[in-house]
Amino acid sequence: MSDPIRVSLSTSSVYPGSTASGFEAAARLGYDGVEVMVGIDDVSADIAAIKALSSFHAVPVVSIHAPCLLVTQRVWGSDPWGKLHRSAEMAHEVGASVVVVHPPFRWQRDYARTFVDGIADLEAEHGITYAVENMYPWRTGKREFQAYAPGWDPVAQDYTNVTLDLSHSSTASGDPVAMAQALGDRLAHVHIADGSGSAKDEHLVPGRGTQPCREFLEHVATSGFAGEIVVEINTRKAKDQGEREADLLEALAFSRLHASV
Repeated sequence: MSDPIRVSLSTSSVYPGSTASGFEAAARLGYDGVEVMVGIDDVSADIAAIKALSSFHAVPVVSIHAPCLLVTQRVWGSDPWGKLHRSAEMAHEVGASVVVVHPPFRWQRDYARTFVDGIADLEAEHGITYAVENMYPWRTGKREFQAYAPGWDPVAQDYTNVTLDLSHSSTASGDPVAMAQALGDRLAHVHIADGSGSAKDEHLVPGRGTQPCREFLEHVATSGFAGEIVVEINTRKAKDQGEREADLLEALAFSRLHASV
């Protein structure tokens, strides 16, 4: 029998809680590891602090999410390639094997022009997996805007490694099982969450939306997937800490149940 797939926690899942509280929650609730979302919390961008948190809580860092969001455009400087180099540096220092990265925004024209080849060059240079994440068209009412280049769908691009996020596939009205099948062994990393098909990126607890989360995890478990499953849910609407932790525990239990062979 193969080893069970690890289920780790993104520090973004405890927002507006801190990076430190993400590590504490992961350790106390029984997650196998942590994905660090490098963001506006200064600790998240501090390699020494992340190493200390991982050691103190005895929880490994499995992946680094590069600062690609609109709100993190100035984290680690304004050069997008510089951010990806820094992400690899952090990953090596803390023992993570994956850097999660979003495709460029369309207005980052120079960055987008060489992005596919540049990601391959970074993987060769740093000896680490850069898993490009699926995104989605931006929608307002009946209008749709393609915000990412060379595109929001990594299946259509020549990336060696891809992250599949099920909240994003929901927002894009996509089928994550079909995407996983099309990717084959290019599927390197998973962000498990759910969505209702809304234009908003919801990051619901898996099982509470309309995405085929159970079928997706069952496919992953039987496909020889060797990567990480990371719970990335939105708990901002939780009434209190108890409700937030209940959501985190439900997401962990759901993922472990359906990703077991």
